[in-house]
Amino acid sequence: MSAGARTRVGCAVDTDGRITFGLPPGTDRLLVRLRPPKGEPERVAHVLDAETGDDGARRAVLGPDPVLEEGRWDVYALRGPDGGRERVRPAARDLRALVGGHLRDRAAPLAVRVPYVTRDGRLAVRAWLRPAHAEVADINVTGTATTVAARLHGATLLPGAAVSLRARGGGRARTADLSAAGDGRSFSFTVAHAELADGGEGVWDAFVRPAPGAPPIRLARLLDDVADRKSVFVYPATTVGDRVVRAYYTVDNDLSVSVRPAAGTGTPGG
Repeated sequence: MSAGARTRVGCAVDTDGRITFGLPPGTDRLLVRLRPPKGEPERVAHVLDAETGDDGARRAVLGPDPVLEEGRWDVYALRGPDGGRERVRPAARDLRALVGGHLRDRAAPLAVRVPYVTRDGRLAVRAWLRPAHAEVADINVTGTATTVAARLHGATLLPGAAVSLRARGGGRARTADLSAAGDGRSFSFTVAHAELADGGEGVWDAFVRPAPGAPPIRLARLLDDVADRKSVFVYPATTVGDRVVRAYYTVDNDLSVSVRPAAGTGTPGG
């Protein structure tokens, strides 16, 4: 395995999630490997064989199957039966098919893949796999409240549907009034900053329950070309007494609201 990662691999994604990798000379296959937690061994990997297209270009294709587990998948070049593997750097990435992904209804389970560049300049794929999904469409912050518009995929809103914000770590929860559109999928809700601030400091994770007794569905924004939106989509903070309230996207692109001491207005946690 080379630490230098000199090989560059480009890719293109279609609307079905198929990723086509362009292979440079000398690369026989690609390996996509689920990044394990620190200190744990590798568990899951898929080898992609090279194909030659009608244009003579060599490529490897990661089709809709296998369905990738949720997580971050690193891309390696394989050379020969004993040539070892090498992390690759990105060439051109064509993600145009993902930009309008939130405009199409998705079936359950929801499987999403977004190729991206890691902090150390390597090519990787961010994957999400969820039984159902609530895609955040818009977040509007005023001095007193945050209003969120979202749309369900793989589920339908029924009478009694509700939004809840749960304090991370368990115990506390707040319910927000849900306003549903006539299509049974789109909805919005408003969270009063003072109510969350009164509930104590910490992080509140947002869920929608589409019907009484149904499993809760995490609110997130996954259906576009942004793999890591936490530091890209930054929303205003509001001061309520001695606390600061701010909606943000987590490291998994899920929607949460942080409540911090007024002196600590930095970036929220995960």
